[in-house]
Amino acid sequence: MNTSFHRRSSLRLLLATFAAAALLAPKAQAQAPNYPNKLVTIVVGYPAGGDTDVLARLIAEKLAPRLGQPVVVDNRTGAAGTIATNYVSKARPDGHILLLAPNTAAITPHVMTAAGSAIDPSTELTSIVQLGSQSLFVVAATVTGVSSVKELVAKAKAGGIVSYASPGNGSPMHILGELFNKSTGTKITQIPYRGSMPAIADVVGGAIPLMYTTLGPAAPHIKSGRLVPLAVADLKRSPFLPDVPTLAEQGIMGAEVGAWQALMGPKGMPADLVQLINQHVNEILKMPDVIARMETIALAPAGGDPGKLAKLVAADYVRYGKVVAEFGIKAD
Repeated sequence: MNTSFHRRSSLRLLLATFAAAALLAPKAQAQAPNYPNKLVTIVVGYPAGGDTDVLARLIAEKLAPRLGQPVVVDNRTGAAGTIATNYVSKARPDGHILLLAPNTAAITPHVMTAAGSAIDPSTELTSIVQLGSQSLFVVAATVTGVSSVKELVAKAKAGGIVSYASPGNGSPMHILGELFNKSTGTKITQIPYRGSMPAIADVVGGAIPLMYTTLGPAAPHIKSGRLVPLAVADLKRSPFLPDVPTLAEQGIMGAEVGAWQALMGPKGMPADLVQLINQHVNEILKMPDVIARMETIALAPAGGDPGKLAKLVAADYVRYGKVVAEFGIKAD
């Protein structure tokens, strides 16, 4: 009798265990999908060495051991990042092809519309996580002899400075250039390049006198004395160059433009997969060595949930659409 009772109890316990496992299985699968099952590629629309590329390689390095698969960076350059953005938008939404892009992704769709190659990142891509934010700086080649925005404006109006380099039409740097012209009454012409690194190389070399840029590509040349930082295009001074005044401090109003970097994927990625990658990256962004590496390109870590990034992308898409229309910015 006692033995029979124990057998029945053991059977009930075993059945209850199977039932509990069956109930929990869908939830566990949703939290930890079978991903990845092959190499993961982070696509970047800019050349090696620029801020976006440096950040992509940092994230790839830290993400690979967490995912248990290699994570590589694929530089698909051109059209201010549009080639890369379009490529990712057409990929399978299984998380094996991702996009790391600056807020240029929310600007270029308006610029490229006439060329028939634009996508709206707020509807055609999946927002995963904002990686960081950056200030833009006004920098001049030392050979220009310019040491302040006031001197820059005076020299531009006198015909001494007629052009500036940018990483491409529709980039935040191009937007800043147009707003700077409007706010100062200057007519400095944009010379577009395929990314920040080739652009800044020509400024340092003296071929172009001026550039609007994030600090990362310019920092070594500022340190060497070949570039002079004239202003930061932000509401407050940058902690990375606290002695450089804002444009507003120098009487230039309405020309604040920042930059952000984000990780996105193809449209239609499953929510559980997005959350998994988001969680990994948020943890990566808190690592001391990652923070230190991001500081070398003057990038402040951001993080947050996918919804936060989705709202940011949608807001910038609307804001910059108005700016592109105002200045009639077109494709290269």
